[in-house]
Amino acid sequence: MIEITILSGKGGTGKTGLTAAFAAIANNFVLADIDVDAPDLHLIMQPKCIERNVFHGARIASINTGTCTNCGLCKKECRFNAIHYKSEGGLEVNPFECEGCRLCERICPVQAITSEHSSNNYWFISETRFGTMLHAKMGLAEENSGKLVTVVRKNAKKEAFRQNADFLINDGPPGVGCAAIASVTGSDQVILVTEPSKSGFHDAVRLIELVNKFKIPIHVVINKWDINPEITKQMESFFLTQGIQLIGKIPFNEDMVNAIVNQKSIVEYKPESEIAKSIKKMWIRISNQ
Repeated sequence: MIEITILSGKGGTGKTGLTAAFAAIANNFVLADIDVDAPDLHLIMQPKCIERNVFHGARIASINTGTCTNCGLCKKECRFNAIHYKSEGGLEVNPFECEGCRLCERICPVQAITSEHSSNNYWFISETRFGTMLHAKMGLAEENSGKLVTVVRKNAKKEAFRQNADFLINDGPPGVGCAAIASVTGSDQVILVTEPSKSGFHDAVRLIELVNKFKIPIHVVINKWDINPEITKQMESFFLTQGIQLIGKIPFNEDMVNAIVNQKSIVEYKPESEIAKSIKKMWIRISNQ
């Protein structure tokens, strides 16, 4: 089983649209949306959930008002300013500011503070028209997205091995943060989707530097290449000097947007279009390698 992770240096480059197109082309695979902070692959895939699981996130402190003496020690020592006096009196913890360090719990003289893992995050196993998909949903202001990425990938691999799948295709997060690092680790191939803009070029370079540290093969797709042919040429020259294979370029076309609006991949929406044919060729190159 080959695990392919599709990443982008910045958001909005067309990573999810390309992932959906590959899902429409590939055979015998499991799909995973590991952009857990802002998942959107489900908008195209329309998955039907068959299994829902809780992911326990960071710890959140709470104060037992019946035990608390309002001494204020916890408020004084909290470096995140997460503890406040209520207007009606007494202390409370703001869950959106609490970092779960548990200092207040340890120093409370009357043991009025406890902390528990948040249970506002979920990961799912679902079925789509193309096959099995694993995905997740984080609650507002929740943390540990990197750990949730790892959980989704781990279970996606289990599902891929159970089905004897040839591929695990991951729709990863943008950027180079914790979630991106958790997405890259252990992958067999990375496909970088970028666009010909100064910010797109800059962020692609940063992502390449990250992936190179893990010694994972990188393939590049330049989306909307014709909006700035000059930068496209610069990017192609850079990839060549880095020994990175450019497997395809996709021109700007409103059909890509219209396909997503209609909850379809471009391969389903316009199967005979030049873009769909180009993406099919990209998948053949990737799967052969």
